[in-house]
Amino acid sequence: MNSPAIDIAPVADDSHARLQRLSGVAQRLLEQARAAGASQAEVSCNEDSGLAVNVRMGEVETVEATRDRGIAVTVYFGQRKGSASTADLREDSLAATVAQACAIARFTEDDAAAGLADAELMATTQREFDGWHPWDIDAQRAIDLALASEQAGRDSDPRIGNSDGASVNTNASISVYANSHGFLGGERGTSHSIGCALIAGEGDAMQRDSWYSVALAASDLEQADAVGRKAAQRTLERLDPRQLPTGEVPVLFAAEMARSLVGHYLGAVSGGALYRKASFLLDSAGTRVFPDWFGIDELPFLARGFRSAAFDAEGVATRESPLVQGGVVQRYVLGSYSARKLGLQTTANAGGVHNLHVHANAGDLESMLRGMGRGLLVTELMGQGVNPITGDYSRGAAGFWVEGGHIAYPVDGITIAGNLKQVFAAIEAVGTDVDPRSHIRTGSILVGRMTVAGSG
Repeated sequence: MNSPAIDIAPVADDSHARLQRLSGVAQRLLEQARAAGASQAEVSCNEDSGLAVNVRMGEVETVEATRDRGIAVTVYFGQRKGSASTADLREDSLAATVAQACAIARFTEDDAAAGLADAELMATTQREFDGWHPWDIDAQRAIDLALASEQAGRDSDPRIGNSDGASVNTNASISVYANSHGFLGGERGTSHSIGCALIAGEGDAMQRDSWYSVALAASDLEQADAVGRKAAQRTLERLDPRQLPTGEVPVLFAAEMARSLVGHYLGAVSGGALYRKASFLLDSAGTRVFPDWFGIDELPFLARGFRSAAFDAEGVATRESPLVQGGVVQRYVLGSYSARKLGLQTTANAGGVHNLHVHANAGDLESMLRGMGRGLLVTELMGQGVNPITGDYSRGAAGFWVEGGHIAYPVDGITIAGNLKQVFAAIEAVGTDVDPRSHIRTGSILVGRMTVAGSG
């Protein structure tokens, strides 16, 4: 079955007019908050539209079209804060939302950390990063692509006997943020994906795996049939798995799994965890946590970056800067509230981090396998066994046993464990095999030694 081509025809675009309309709404709400006596105020407006299609075993399961709007108002009376939201753009509803936020603020306690980010930190320029690429696709076309993806996977090998389905998703979002410092910023972005999950084998020997492609522009997606065939290949590679004896071995996290290690680090250096003293990396700024060659940079200005932005969720100007340099923690991940709780300044990360790049010191996956020689390649992680306070780590895993620098056989039913402080310090290599499907851009990560709990 030939895969339908991904259409990239031009789309009638009214996003600028919609941004102007939401900007007008935001400014009116700020004026109403000021008239009600608020000393500071901020408004967030967003509109989202999307289409999601799911198929399974050649049949359509769900088709969902969405169109959502949200208006959120936050007011400050000194250091008392109140927030309210609505999806209704009628003037009486907007006025009621402001009144409700003001009423809430009058009954809250003073919070010394409350308030807008400092005025001098506001972004002064507006930029776009090639992230707006609407996809003119209707439900039938999306169904055809999903069916083609699943069929390509099922047809690739007779051992593929079942399916968890295939999906096609598209989303477009526009947003405006404004505050009483005079800041007004608008953003627009799109995201599209094709995914497929397949099942091979029979009875207790069944194995499942999947693949997906995601991009800001539909033209950057993998072809639907290629996604299905990659899902089939990954599923077949997992057939006839073995268990491993319990022991300590090198563990190589495939790139898509390596992102989770970076995610655990981000959680530990985020402001909320730090000021609540719920992090195993308290007071870690300026200390060495990783090997001396290791680094992570934040790059908010990448063209077609998944998290590119000129300002954060508080209007603070973003900037390129290292999070980790020479293995040393350079800074935390802070919005203005958590920064004030810690006696620091915001790092322009209200709403999260922007594009992250993890420095590589090794080659592609094949060369990393050769360098490891013998150990475990992890391609799937299960469970949430991470203690954010102690850093203790224990998660179910599956993947492949490596002997002589080559994959020997699949393994599952195992647990990998350690302490994240020790895991970070024991990183020996980061590969160039970056998985581009995330704002965290990292290759595979090799940890010199972790406990693998298996069959004995």
